[in-house]
Amino acid sequence: MTRAPATLADPATDRITVDGRPLPAAEAAQYLLLHKPGGVVTTVRDPQGRPVVTDLLPRDVRARVYPVGRLDADVEGLLLLTNDGALTHRLLHPRYALPRVYEAEVAGRVSEDDLPRWRNGVALDDGRAVPLAAEVVRSGRAFSVLRLTFTEGRKHEVKRYCEALGHRVRHLRRVAFGPLTLGTLPRGACRPLTSRELAALRAVAAKAPEPPRTDPTSRPRA
Repeated sequence: MTRAPATLADPATDRITVDGRPLPAAEAAQYLLLHKPGGVVTTVRDPQGRPVVTDLLPRDVRARVYPVGRLDADVEGLLLLTNDGALTHRLLHPRYALPRVYEAEVAGRVSEDDLPRWRNGVALDDGRAVPLAAEVVRSGRAFSVLRLTFTEGRKHEVKRYCEALGHRVRHLRRVAFGPLTLGTLPRGACRPLTSRELAALRAVAAKAPEPPRTDPTSRPRA
């Protein structure tokens, strides 16, 4: 056995031991799509004892997967979980601007005539916010449903954006994250990504810039 510090080892072909004990095998990469319900915290543990997203995973998921970004506790919708750290960092890199699509039910009436104002952007306390797209799904006197696409994961961004335009968010759901869509997956359900979805996710990640090294305990919001 060599002790030269420059010696490289390949875990796939070399037997590596520490104090005579072999290193445990690396976990196989897993990629899961979850329909997060409201009231569930986007973390793997919560000091307040609230339900967390990993509580919803099937029992046969043994890998230690983590959410890619965050959704507020009261926000529902698509959440990706994986143990692929390199992919996670690329998907959340702010320079890549991965689209996040939300359906927002807001108080009051928003019509097609109002959309230019919604598309122009507003100044928030942490900088100007401009959606990539804004559409009216349903318009009514008491409430309206909008489909909004943002490329940043700023804290409470969609809620603050709507409120800045005079419409309080009554319900918020994320329906797409990059190439992934929620589809008909029931609330609280989880499924593995299909091979096509995983290929599409890797394709967009390959176009992202190489992220800088960051504190692994800090996780950007989705």
